[in-house]
Amino acid sequence: MRILVLTHEFPPVGGGGAQIIRDLCLGLSMNGHSLKVLTSHLKELPRAEMIDGVEVLRVPCGRKVPYQARFIEMARYVIGGIWESARVIRYWRPTVMHVHFAVPAGVIGWLLSKFSGIPYILTTHGGDVPSGASEKTAGWFRWVYPFTPPIWRAAAKVIAVSEETRKMAKKNYPVEIQVICNGFDHTAFAGEEIQVGMPPRVIWAGRFMPEKNPIQIVQTLARLCEVPWECIMIGDGPERARVQQEIKRYQLEDRVIVTGWLSQEEVMDQFSRSDVLFMPSFIEGLPIVGLQALATGLAVVATRVGGLLNLVEPTVNGYLVDDPSGTGFIEPLRSLLTDPIKLKSFREASRQLAKRFNNRSMIQSYDEVLLEVARQTQ
Repeated sequence: MRILVLTHEFPPVGGGGAQIIRDLCLGLSMNGHSLKVLTSHLKELPRAEMIDGVEVLRVPCGRKVPYQARFIEMARYVIGGIWESARVIRYWRPTVMHVHFAVPAGVIGWLLSKFSGIPYILTTHGGDVPSGASEKTAGWFRWVYPFTPPIWRAAAKVIAVSEETRKMAKKNYPVEIQVICNGFDHTAFAGEEIQVGMPPRVIWAGRFMPEKNPIQIVQTLARLCEVPWECIMIGDGPERARVQQEIKRYQLEDRVIVTGWLSQEEVMDQFSRSDVLFMPSFIEGLPIVGLQALATGLAVVATRVGGLLNLVEPTVNGYLVDDPSGTGFIEPLRSLLTDPIKLKSFREASRQLAKRFNNRSMIQSYDEVLLEVARQTQ
């Protein structure tokens, strides 16, 4: 089967969703399918390259940074993507298209399907629906939203990455939506012995965006100065400067390290040397950093939102807090950071919970959906 994948984010461009898309594409390629990925170009990246059997084509769109796509950059991706995808369809004739994110890639998939007859499946990762990402929905997305329902209705299948993402999408788009949870290859860490750090290490990774609430990490840990801990924050984005100001204000420069953007290998190395994942997000789908945390055996302290509910069994492998902007994180963190036995028990429980989010199961589920859609159009 020939699969044309449309996504404006594909590593090293993008965050956790992009990593999931990459793993899925490589997995489908290993299953014997032929894939071409049409994504955004960034700086010095090659316009075209083969990655483990998957051909990646990058469309110039003026993208400035890997962690954030501006509206103008997404618009340019749509314009360039329509032209490039039409060219690919003419000479390659894909069996089916897989669209990730209804906006912006859904625009390309909808138009090409309408004029070529090639079906597409749509995967929503959460940030492409109203209320899914504050920096979009508070601004330009409200103007784009009225034009998006046809993208959802015309899809042969719509997939959500978690039950919470499905519920969020259903409020706005009354279409049938199947859930295929994100997966991660946890087997590489299954045999590693869990040893609690001295001091315990708190970690956060992601885009420094308002909905991720990274400022809360510093403000919470500042209330726990008498407790032994160290913290590492991985990523970049518009909130980074404010976070670093808070670190300086609370005089935590020797305890909180902000690394900037790291490679996937470097991120996993940092996770394997940490103890607690702290995610005070306002909004989440099913984040890959959460799956990475389970695979590496980290306790999880997070907000009771979105796909984070799937990652935490309260008082077993972590804690869920209702108010992401309050003081509710302080005591859960204190209980873990001051009790090595409890922390190790929670970490071991996370390692067991990771088995629910099997990478191969995710790939096989998508394989079955794509084959079903292809058969229906023959």
